[in-house]
Amino acid sequence: MIEDRVEVNIAGGLDIALPPMASVRQKFTTTRVDDIAAAVAREFARPEIRSSIKSGARIAVGCGSRGVANYAHIARAVIGEIKALGGDAFVFPAMGSHGAATAEGQRQVLEGAGITENYVGAPIRASMDTIEAGRMADGTPVHADAIAAAADGIVLINRIKPHTTFRGAIESGITKMLTVGMGKIKGAAQLHTHGMDRFPTVLPQAADVVMARLPFLFGVAAVENAHDETALIECIPAARLHAREPELLVMAKDKMARLFFDEIDVLVIDEMGKEISGTGFDPNVTGRNKRFVDWPGGPIVKKIAVLSLTERTHGNATGVGSADIITMRLFRAIDLGPTYANCITSTFLDSAAIPMIMNTDREAVQLAVKTILRVKPADARVVHIRNTLELQRIRVSAPLLAEVRSQPERFEMLSEPMPWVFGADGGLAKVDAAA
Repeated sequence: MIEDRVEVNIAGGLDIALPPMASVRQKFTTTRVDDIAAAVAREFARPEIRSSIKSGARIAVGCGSRGVANYAHIARAVIGEIKALGGDAFVFPAMGSHGAATAEGQRQVLEGAGITENYVGAPIRASMDTIEAGRMADGTPVHADAIAAAADGIVLINRIKPHTTFRGAIESGITKMLTVGMGKIKGAAQLHTHGMDRFPTVLPQAADVVMARLPFLFGVAAVENAHDETALIECIPAARLHAREPELLVMAKDKMARLFFDEIDVLVIDEMGKEISGTGFDPNVTGRNKRFVDWPGGPIVKKIAVLSLTERTHGNATGVGSADIITMRLFRAIDLGPTYANCITSTFLDSAAIPMIMNTDREAVQLAVKTILRVKPADARVVHIRNTLELQRIRVSAPLLAEVRSQPERFEMLSEPMPWVFGADGGLAKVDAAA
């Protein structure tokens, strides 16, 4: 049984000198949507979008669990436009097994993202009940939210982005929400039996089943820039979904933030959570993927230490198994119920595996640096980030500064290297992610 502290005999101890760290700004070229409501209004002004909303129609608006930038603002604007066209809108969670796979848990996830009934101006109707929309050619049943299925029209709002587990023409976006998200835990589990490596072909087939049976009207797709800001909002009619979503995915990959280093000895991540990435911290950033798939891009990272869970993840630590070291406070914050529900549904049980636990932030960082092979602590290439969404401001160790100074187009020095500062309790201040 794990008590409040882990006592372990470490040869030589952990009293090692960590390399001094400098604050650095990574430079990304970005575009941003400054007026969310106006951008949504422009999309709803398109004839094919306006004509799809009939006066008096009950429109189910699906929202997910990801930390989409301006999610509540986009949802509010979409619902406002639907109402302006005479539609009667309500919100439903379209997030598979997230929120502990319960209706109340999924409602709480939406409210945690600011999507409340008062703010968006529409009721939230959360249920885990599904209907069978049909079957794929191989007989796989495709499920869909029962409340949404009974509406006159369905609109889904989601971010288009690279997935954390598989690669294909479509990854994380409207198609996945239409199938896995709307399928609740029952439908998500059915589709995951195919294996995520087959999702690029399975999900479009499942989406065709849903669209043949249910009144899916269009998706409201968001693409984000490297600063976790909304860069584009576009409505994709059902008939154009298979053609347009892959194009927006290419755009999303081009715009996403990254770490401009090829090799990192230790990556220290202040926080992980489901609103940051489906796997808590994004392998598109860390370069670490354990799914035996071709995974281009991202640095080679030898050790990853994660220090805490976000409040908004509500204890869901899916993806923690990809870390090498976590802290006792992160471990104590894990709620095994929602974590296990999420990982069992995905079939990737190692996503819930518990890494080595250190008592404090200091110990976690020291252990990571100490266990790098053939590298002295003073020479360790260490990068410290707040999370995998906020990568403009980072901290890097002195051995990386030659690379930083040689690439002014990518980096700006914000401070000279300084010693690590830990509190009396061994805690480490989070990276200030502000621009």
